[in-house]
Amino acid sequence: MNPSYIEDHISQIPALQLLIKMGYQYISPDEAMELRGGRTSNVLLEPILKKQLEKINSIQYKDKEFSFSDSNINSAIIALRELPIQDGFIKANQAFYDLITLGKSLEQTIL
Repeated sequence: MNPSYIEDHISQIPALQLLIKMGYQYISPDEAMELRGGRTSNVLLEPILKKQLEKINSIQYKDKEFSFSDSNINSAIIALRELPIQDGFIKANQAFYDLITLGKSLEQTIL
């Protein structure tokens, strides 16, 4: 039996299996297109992104925890959507990396 050199067999399927084992949920191409708002140019799966940003971000203040406001969640999504692609992919990737590793300060009133 000859080894397979089809990309699905040697890289995509093993990578997918690893991600599923790590806890990621598989989304079919049709589901992904729906989450992209039907636009292939939209790379963000915004409903999932919004849910995860709400889940993993909070503000600690005076021994209390506060959720990010919807406005700040939407501002974070807009910041990702508006990466400087016109300046080239290297600069856009650098801006993306900075956003996800360093974060972005957003004002929020805590009551």
